[in-house]
Amino acid sequence: MNLPIVNALKQTSFPKTSAIIMALVAASALTLAGCSNGKGFKPEVHKPNKLPAITAPAQTLALVWKDSIGSGAKSDPLRPQLDVKDGNVYAASHSGRVYAWNASGQRLWQVKTKQDITSGVTAGAGLVVFGTSKGNIVALNAKDGKTLWTKSTSASILAPALVSDQRVVVLANDGTVTATDAATGQMSWTFDIPMPSLSIRGTSAPVLFDGNTVIVAGAAGRIYGLDLLTGVPKWERRIAVSDGTSEVQRLIDIDGDPFVSARQLYVVSYQGQLAAMNLDNQQINWVVDTSSLRSPSEGLGNIYTSTVDGKILAIDEQSGKTVWTLDALSFRGLSNPVVLGRYLIVGDSKGYLHIIEQTEGKVVGRVKTSGAISTIRVVGDRLLVNSSNGALSIWQAP
Repeated sequence: MNLPIVNALKQTSFPKTSAIIMALVAASALTLAGCSNGKGFKPEVHKPNKLPAITAPAQTLALVWKDSIGSGAKSDPLRPQLDVKDGNVYAASHSGRVYAWNASGQRLWQVKTKQDITSGVTAGAGLVVFGTSKGNIVALNAKDGKTLWTKSTSASILAPALVSDQRVVVLANDGTVTATDAATGQMSWTFDIPMPSLSIRGTSAPVLFDGNTVIVAGAAGRIYGLDLLTGVPKWERRIAVSDGTSEVQRLIDIDGDPFVSARQLYVVSYQGQLAAMNLDNQQINWVVDTSSLRSPSEGLGNIYTSTVDGKILAIDEQSGKTVWTLDALSFRGLSNPVVLGRYLIVGDSKGYLHIIEQTEGKVVGRVKTSGAISTIRVVGDRLLVNSSNGALSIWQAP
């Protein structure tokens, strides 16, 4: 079993196992032995796989531009999001600075907010929105970075906000979904997701479907469809089922953002399943047993996911059958996989971007960046990379 950092919720005294877990640093190189009780608990450390050999000619990526935004909290496994809107790139540091660049890498503005930013940023509706460790939603003017409004919520916000023209929606770490008016910051509605007594530190981000349904996922393996304007539940569906005798074995958090394509929802859980659901009738099309804390992606008719032990799976999006499995990058602390042109890209904790051929799952190239890679995104033909040491870089396929 791979071991992330764990939150203890709704309890004032922690079981022995939980207390030990909270003292460990999250990494895909840690596994548990004998975690069914608090006795004989010994974390086993796996060395990252060596870099796989690449057959010439090796593929590469072209660096467009880079900058630095300052490092985050070294003990925190959160992966703050970068965002792009109208060609501009937005990012934030853990220490409270928010930045904007144009497409060529020229810095447009920089502001110091005096906030402990834990969610990264989301740009939209003329806003740049982020969440903080104290549960504040903060909206800045996308043109100049000036603060437009701030709203307090129930708990720390660890995932990016959903920003639409009408609402800003966040999922707090205690399971409370909060929606505010995008223009004024006034409270619109809240919705409480039931939380287990023990959960992994982190949450998935809300996503929008059909322009009026907010999809949110909880730590108990369930997903919910809520009306964007009112918060009224439209549907609820269990995605993952817990199994085991201890609280640790029963962790089934959904921390990777749900992914929507062609009216299908793809979502993956920790110690659970990668599932495909029809959003028209909420029926599950297929499930694949796996364990992941990263968002899935899509390409060439496949759904890709990186597992907690460093494997990459390609699953046929129609049948749910495994197309290929790549284990050459095991225990390298992989980021979420993304599709850039013809290739699948994944980052690792050693600062490498691995270039993978989508048809057979072979590593065909790599580039070295600065610091452990925490977040990668593709917008258009650009790859946005955020490293734990604060290095921001923009790449494209040559």
